[in-house]
Amino acid sequence: MFKNTFQSGLLSIFYSCGSNPLAIWDSEVQNGHIKRLTDNEVNSIVLEIVSTNVATTFITCPKNNQVLGIKLPFLVIIVKNLKRYFSFEITVLDDNNMRRRFRISNFQSTTKIKPFCTSMPIGLSGGWNQIQFNLADFTKRAYGTQFIETLRVQVHANARLRRIYFSDRLYTEEELPQDYKLYLPLERKQKKDKKDAKEAAAPAPAAAPASVPAEVTPIPEAPTPEPEAPKSEAPPTPTETQPEAAPELPAEAPAAEPEPAGEPAETPAESAPESTAGTPSEPASEPAEVTEGEESAAETPATED
Repeated sequence: MFKNTFQSGLLSIFYSCGSNPLAIWDSEVQNGHIKRLTDNEVNSIVLEIVSTNVATTFITCPKNNQVLGIKLPFLVIIVKNLKRYFSFEITVLDDNNMRRRFRISNFQSTTKIKPFCTSMPIGLSGGWNQIQFNLADFTKRAYGTQFIETLRVQVHANARLRRIYFSDRLYTEEELPQDYKLYLPLERKQKKDKKDAKEAAAPAPAAAPASVPAEVTPIPEAPTPEPEAPKSEAPPTPTETQPEAAPELPAEAPAAEPEPAGEPAETPAESAPESTAGTPSEPASEPAEVTEGEESAAETPATED
């Protein structure tokens, strides 16, 4: 079907929002339904496949026993987990010209490899999932051969499908077109706006701790250094008062000694108070001078007679 077309990048085989999403698909329904509806999480139209028996309700691509002939090695399925049994199958061709089938389901617990069929389990999270299946890697691991092309894809109940496409490599969400993304661009913008609002609100409390260190810095400035300053100023005051009165008094005392030569009666009265105020060594010399004055006074009247 796609064997003669140029294959590179992304190649979609199912899109639920198209005018006729099952144009190249065959469908079979027993005890269930296959219909399009609007999913509340994605807010867009999706294809729902639901049945009481997983094996009897499915869609197959391509129609009328044709072959896809897609050589791209990665298969991506955007599917919603309905918390019920679900499975899908992929038929590939290897370099030995052998058809190998991979059956993936959420109700198996072990991997079983048979010559023409390999069954393996898959775990789906709640809500929408993006299944990325490396066809070349699984073919080499299971059968030791090289992957050539994909022949058929079959999806069984119970699930909701958004898109199924092949790719030459795994693309990030930024590299994918908007139609290939899991959610609509409007919802992603709303989520980004919420994230931006949270990020904008986050730095506000972060500014509070910045003011805390500013308040802590002045605290160590007022501890003990202030009381130490007055202690250093107090000792200099007594040292200045000590040398003022004591050395000046003895210096003036000897200046008054020559006066008693003219007036002998006044000298003994003045010497007595001076000896008490002066140092203890001075009074020893003063009484010796007084005795000499008395002897001279006694000698003078004797000569007059």
